[in-house]
Amino acid sequence: MNKKEVLEIKKQFTNENCAITRICGCYVDGEKQIRTELKEAFLSLPEEEIFKYFEIFRKTLSGTLGKNLLNLDFPLDQEMPDGAQAWLLKLRDSKLTDDLLLDEFYEKIIQNYMYGENYYIILIHAAYDIPKKAEDGMEMFDASEDTYEYLLCSICPVKLSKAGLCYNAEKNSIEDRIRDWIVEMPAAGFLFPAFNDRNTDLHSMLYYTKNPEDLQSLMMEEVFGCTTPLSAKEQKETFGELLSETLGDACDYETVVSIHENLSELIEEKKDLPEPPTLTKPEVKSLLAQSGAPEEVMEHFEERFDHTAGEDTSFLATNLTNTRAMEVRTPDVIVKISPEKAALMETRVIDGCSYLLIQIDDYIEVNGIAIKAGDVKE
Repeated sequence: MNKKEVLEIKKQFTNENCAITRICGCYVDGEKQIRTELKEAFLSLPEEEIFKYFEIFRKTLSGTLGKNLLNLDFPLDQEMPDGAQAWLLKLRDSKLTDDLLLDEFYEKIIQNYMYGENYYIILIHAAYDIPKKAEDGMEMFDASEDTYEYLLCSICPVKLSKAGLCYNAEKNSIEDRIRDWIVEMPAAGFLFPAFNDRNTDLHSMLYYTKNPEDLQSLMMEEVFGCTTPLSAKEQKETFGELLSETLGDACDYETVVSIHENLSELIEEKKDLPEPPTLTKPEVKSLLAQSGAPEEVMEHFEERFDHTAGEDTSFLATNLTNTRAMEVRTPDVIVKISPEKAALMETRVIDGCSYLLIQIDDYIEVNGIAIKAGDVKE
């Protein structure tokens, strides 16, 4: 799913556009025991609760594609009658009215979601009549032909509110506040099936994680039958390892800066596209060549890529570099510099020692105190 498709589903979580038919859920304590359950027609809930649920559902479809929102494809074996995709499809088609299926779903989540505190599993069924779009992009709500029927699950931590004082209006006094168990915004969730090309895609799903480095791989693999992708941090680390192994002695400051600049340019060029730019093996090879990597070090690039990253791995460009700042790190010093000023810094060997040189003008600040460049002793 791309940004536009995610936004289209996200827009349904309002009173005017609501397509939710049913909501179910269970509250799980730190011992993995279900304490209470919810099974309701969604619109039968009090209006105040509906608005709060809308906020949770919108949050489950928020964040950055490739970091917080991950497109997962089901392996072929999971689309067999006994596979995870087929089971999720059965759950969707039940419209959440089959208690046995619901119990099985809760049990799968509880056994594979690694969280040692209380949490609330929320599951909704919705049926969205997809409006056609005119040539000018306007939605024609009276010309809907297809229905996107889906499940959305949100897994929300439940935490005790902080201790404190409050004002009691009835008694006109300041007193100790009663601590409540608060349902927080979701830490994980999913949308099944995916909404690709503005229609149902039974072969994919969209997975949400609040923390890009906590993908809950056990749940992803055991409940959904999908391979856990590299996290944003793992992508950056793997890419760095690939550069070091491929370039070897040619992995110098100038080449790395050139790679950063070319990545930043790619991200800027495609920032308005619905899907973020990704780099597959041929595109990474082209990037290195474009950034000045010598031909001789590229001879075994394919082998190194397969060994380090995996043959079919692709990298999200925005996960590989920070377009706002470059960081140069040594064991004792960290220097941050604006990308457009990277040329002010260079590496040089003087009297057999390696130095990082930074060109300065007539202004330097040390611990918040401005000093003159001419005051620095040679």
